[in-house]
Amino acid sequence: MRLTRAGEYAVRCMLYLASLGTEELAVRKEIARSMDIPEQFLGKIAQQLSRAGFIDIVQGAKGGYRLVVPPQKLTLLDVVEAVVGEIFLNDCVMRPASCNRSNACAVHQVWEKARSQLRATLKEATFAELLEGSCQAEAAFQD
Repeated sequence: MRLTRAGEYAVRCMLYLASLGTEELAVRKEIARSMDIPEQFLGKIAQQLSRAGFIDIVQGAKGGYRLVVPPQKLTLLDVVEAVVGEIFLNDCVMRPASCNRSNACAVHQVWEKARSQLRATLKEATFAELLEGSCQAEAAFQD
């Protein structure tokens, strides 16, 4: 499994917004430039993040994006699944009826366990923690 470009860009966008908190409005061009996201693609991703209830989109000359959910309550799983959909590692876990062997297949159980562990790991990672880790990594890099 590989994270889609949309998922990666959504995470970058949310990291930027999380660094500002829930009070500050960020201009789309600045997010795109700063986080290396194509501006048009960012607009599409922002629509999905807005529908999920994570950001507000303010239209107009003084518009932009604002984080709605505090970074401590927003997880990597929330953002990734808002953009790419629920994470499944293969078809038999996503649609058990697609495989005649799902009920008796030992591999199916492994796929389901791996999926559960991946989702749990992403759910543990809040954007507040990710920001803290980014700041520490940046400080270490500059030393």
